[in-house]
Amino acid sequence: MKYIVTLNGKSYEVEVEKGQASVVKVAKAPAEPVLEQPVPAAPVAPAPAAPAPAAAQPAPQAGNISGEPIKAPMPGTVLSVKVSPGSFVKRGDVVLILEAMKMENEIFAPRDGTVAQVLTSQGATVNTGDILVTLN
Repeated sequence: MKYIVTLNGKSYEVEVEKGQASVVKVAKAPAEPVLEQPVPAAPVAPAPAAPAPAAAQPAPQAGNISGEPIKAPMPGTVLSVKVSPGSFVKRGDVVLILEAMKMENEIFAPRDGTVAQVLTSQGATVNTGDILVTLN
């Protein structure tokens, strides 16, 4: 069977035979898209498996932490750490960037202080409530 399919303003004459489709010719787009008959859905091969993400670092234990914790507000991946131990930060300074649901979220210092510990690293996967940084 032959069909005319218009994609992005370009018309294609498509020939379908028993699960295979091929473009026969490309024609100038008509004023109105023309589809002679509905095109049956062709079976789709499964996508190759995505590589496994890097192993998540374990959450720090309460006994190893000193200072006021800055916790992850949501699960995500650490894109970048903007501070290091000993850095002075002011309230509202960005301490790290956390990616969650394809959005970059800035994590801010809740108060002025000195960074006591950075308990995560770039590329690490974190869960809600994981301690990321501590302040003295």
